[in-house]
Amino acid sequence: GGVPPATDLVLGATAGCLACFLTNPLEVVKTRLQLQGELQPPGTYPRPYRGVLRAAVAVCRADGLRGLQKGLAAGLLYQGLMNGVRFYCYSHAEDAGWTGYPGGTVAAGAVAGAVGAIVGSPAYLVKTHLQAQTLSTMAVGHQHNHESISGAFKSIYQQHGVVGLWRGVTGAVPRVAVGSAVQLATFASAKDWVCERQWFRKGSWAAVLAGGMVSGVAVAVTMTPFDVISTRLYNQPVDADGTGKLYRGFLDCILQISSKEGLLGLYKGIGAVYLRLGPHTVLSLFFWDKLRNM
Repeated sequence: GGVPPATDLVLGATAGCLACFLTNPLEVVKTRLQLQGELQPPGTYPRPYRGVLRAAVAVCRADGLRGLQKGLAAGLLYQGLMNGVRFYCYSHAEDAGWTGYPGGTVAAGAVAGAVGAIVGSPAYLVKTHLQAQTLSTMAVGHQHNHESISGAFKSIYQQHGVVGLWRGVTGAVPRVAVGSAVQLATFASAKDWVCERQWFRKGSWAAVLAGGMVSGVAVAVTMTPFDVISTRLYNQPVDADGTGKLYRGFLDCILQISSKEGLLGLYKGIGAVYLRLGPHTVLSLFFWDKLRNM
């Protein structure tokens, strides 16, 4: 507490962008792994991406070293919008005293995350499209073939209007709501816990990092299925009226993945999810916490 919500909006956006710049390569790898073998039984499809490290090498071979930063501009826009709004709403909840009630931290984090996801959804849509694009021999998932971030926004708007920019938001809201609730709740609790036991001094960078690392594990476990669903809904091809050709919505996506790829299909790319979310959680919350103190 102690920081005005308007200031938290700027600090949250800044923290998210700083973390995104460093973790975007893992986001590219994660997207490719989650789209690989879409709606196909295990073992029946080619796997150009195998594991996090080998997938990163495959991306570099297909798209060059710069391929690991595909969709960076859209990712920065998304992180700025989503985290700015998320931390702004959470700061309001703190000032109102809602986080002091039992379960208040989780509820405030979930609501703040849901609002942030809705605001940032168009940027996440474009980011997913751009990160999935690659050579035909290495392609997984539908290829939208956008030329640039501005071209992507323009193309989607011209074909499907304003509503088209929010396609896939039904997967984004539960994804970020769950992730945000777990992240903010476990980060605060873990940071306080290590300080109470005097393992680290209160307010020290070590206490912040310890809280962030614990939070990263919890977020990866709870968020991966929602992350897979979100990626699939955002990237699927659509009809002229904007209706998805593969999935009718959130529940249909869950059922189709479970029936055709097995329950483990919902955990595709979990290694990349944690390797991305762990550092991203640490960095974004570390930057946010330190900027607030400053």
